[in-house]
Amino acid sequence: MLHISIKPEVIFHILGQGITNSLLASLILTVLFVALSFLFQIKSRDTNSTFVFFIRYILTQLYNLYKSVLQEKVTVFFPVLGAFFFFILLSNWIGLIPGVGSILIREGHESVPILRAATADLNTTVALALISVVLIQVYGIKYIGIKKFVGKFLNFSGPIAFFTGILEIVSEISKVLSFAFRLFGNIFAGEVLISVVAFLIPILASFPFLMLEIFVGFIQAIVFSMLSAVFLSMSTAEHH
Repeated sequence: MLHISIKPEVIFHILGQGITNSLLASLILTVLFVALSFLFQIKSRDTNSTFVFFIRYILTQLYNLYKSVLQEKVTVFFPVLGAFFFFILLSNWIGLIPGVGSILIREGHESVPILRAATADLNTTVALALISVVLIQVYGIKYIGIKKFVGKFLNFSGPIAFFTGILEIVSEISKVLSFAFRLFGNIFAGEVLISVVAFLIPILASFPFLMLEIFVGFIQAIVFSMLSAVFLSMSTAEHH
């Protein structure tokens, strides 16, 4: 029977706290990140390492991409933007691995997938969106000062300026919804599509859609990190 749920399922408990399949996937991904970081550091001494060359090439391309938006500020923001990109990319792709979403575990009266892509969970995408938007505000205050920053939202110099400030507040809040639902909608819809096609026509019919979702997963990681870069650039720019 095809299992589709818009919310993550609790698969076990630790000290009374429910651990969902998407949280478990996030933890596995985090451990993988740490392991790859240590491996990169160890192998970086080997100048002939293909692995080191590949990672450095990707980092260089990402750095140049963000630099086109952030200019000299790219050194400050690259670590967080790179973290967004890699976490979202691998979270998107982990849901496409055979077995993720199809290996079930008995929980209560129903069987639920033991793993689920983190970005197919609205809780994760909202958390990522909040981190991005909060960082935009924090760095905005750091670069232009709290007086100018607050002045963008609370301007009493005239009715139009005041109304524009209110719109700016609404715009900042809407960024959370935009970030979260765009990422969640694309990844969740893709997983549902592949699951339905594979269920109806099991033999190779889902392969073209799988290739499409690999591309979509990459694009969504780029879009999220690039939008964060654009908003960071706007927030930290001096307005005269």
